[in-house]
Amino acid sequence: MPIKESRKVSRVRRFREVIKNGMLLFGVKNRLARIGITIMPYYWVQEEFETCAEPQIKGDVSEFKVRELNLDELMLVSKGIENLHLDVLEKQYNECLLCLGLEHNNQIAAYMIIGVKDLHFRGRLFPINNNEAYLSSMWTFHDFRGRNLAPYLRYKSYQVLKEQGRDIKYSISEYFNKSTLKFKNKLNSKPLQLFIYFDLFGKWKRNYLLKSYTD
Repeated sequence: MPIKESRKVSRVRRFREVIKNGMLLFGVKNRLARIGITIMPYYWVQEEFETCAEPQIKGDVSEFKVRELNLDELMLVSKGIENLHLDVLEKQYNECLLCLGLEHNNQIAAYMIIGVKDLHFRGRLFPINNNEAYLSSMWTFHDFRGRNLAPYLRYKSYQVLKEQGRDIKYSISEYFNKSTLKFKNKLNSKPLQLFIYFDLFGKWKRNYLLKSYTD
């Protein structure tokens, strides 16, 4: 049976969730980016730095299944995500190793994209070796939030990658994105470096290392 298109969410509900999840500064940063001012501190993170236990879903885990999504499915479910550029998402998909989705009753509850190529992020290069992977574009749909699905799907991706000989996983976490930092902490992730990126109206771009936690 075909998967269902995800429902759009009202602005009021989105704002309520921003406040609830402690992401007001993250929202302000995104608003500034719309007028050409980007100030983005971010972490380079190693996920599951120490082995973690499988996260527990709030509800019946048997109702969910992890599977690979094709491009058409990814585009269909992502159409209602605010501020998401589908052409950028399509480019990410075409360059990735795979896209994993968490399905519930023919509806995608969450998805993530996994890459194995060197990452070029905001003018900075992060090399990815043969036993490594880069985890990006994690999204949980609003109707399924609060059920611990993001850590669960992330953990399942670790198992898939381990079977392929990739036991080191990296990702980027924005400093102001408290939800992302929270779920990665559940998976024993560790920030390796803290950077800050500036882009002023596309004319002045800089990416600075602020701190290394591995020295």
